[in-house]
Amino acid sequence: MNIDFVDLKAQYREYKSEIDSEVLEVFSSAEFIRGEKLTSLEKNLVSFTEADHAICCGSGTDALMLSLVALNIGHGDEVITTPFASSSTAEVISLLGAHIIFVDIDEENYNIDPVKIRSAITEKTKVIIPVSLFGQCADMDSINSIAKEYDLPVIEDASQSFGATYNGKKSCNLSTIGYTSFYPSKPLGAYGNGGAVFTNDEELAAKIRALLENKIYGYLDEVQAAVLGVKLKYFDNEIKLRDEIGTRYNDLLEDANVITPKISESNICVFSHYSIRVEDREAMMEKLRDEEIPTIIYYSIPLHLQEAFKKLGYNEGNYPVSEKVSSQIMSLPMSAFLTEEEQDFIVHTIKS
Repeated sequence: MNIDFVDLKAQYREYKSEIDSEVLEVFSSAEFIRGEKLTSLEKNLVSFTEADHAICCGSGTDALMLSLVALNIGHGDEVITTPFASSSTAEVISLLGAHIIFVDIDEENYNIDPVKIRSAITEKTKVIIPVSLFGQCADMDSINSIAKEYDLPVIEDASQSFGATYNGKKSCNLSTIGYTSFYPSKPLGAYGNGGAVFTNDEELAAKIRALLENKIYGYLDEVQAAVLGVKLKYFDNEIKLRDEIGTRYNDLLEDANVITPKISESNICVFSHYSIRVEDREAMMEKLRDEEIPTIIYYSIPLHLQEAFKKLGYNEGNYPVSEKVSSQIMSLPMSAFLTEEEQDFIVHTIKS
């Protein structure tokens, strides 16, 4: 059975005529940057998230950089985030000369543990960046409450959670700023790179747009805006399918010797990845490879132990939950277009 890790081809076939038509309109108009498709997309993103402002840009990394620069984060400032995440979050913080303060994760949901944030705050702390990992929002009420005590802004890294819901509100509209990535494999993915920043703060929105106007950061081009505009029309249905497929994985693997994702009752998860934990991960991955089932590890080494961040002075044992999860985690094929037949085959192979 030929199973894709993320089935982008099936998604394209589903929306092919509309995507082709929209993209050809861009080519015919020769309006490739800052045109009508981008304006329309931003308006529809505002409607979808119910945030006051949606500002598209060239990538999720650009989106975080725009957010931090708009908040005047720079040399000597401390930024709290998680060591169990993509390196891009920490890289942007370092690039601005700010100091990364890691806080360990909750073992149940793999997001930053709010209980541990308070002790990490100092007089140099300028912002908290929770990462809503694997499609599930972090405990934003607790995080926002702590941030309010210390008069700190919160930036939700929603690169993997666009479309997720927390207590009835959409990811990207849960804090001072939210940002996401439109990388092709993301829940809402373009056919190239892209990102967006969301905020309800008029002044921050103006600063972010001004940074884009000065061409310091990349725009989301019209082709990607056209693709995303079509996909966004059907995204609510894809969220429903992702939730159903992720829940079905959990049900089917209930009696397997693996740890399945725990989804909070306050959350609707978009399952950007379906990740399980396995004691003997290498043996499991080899068995799946033998059956031509693709798997990926997110994230095999937590950030505080990576060579690039050695200068921060962290050591093994500093963040035990992140270290434990990193040694066991693996992700299975997941998309809104994963069939029951494919899913049954994957589960059967795992159980065997």
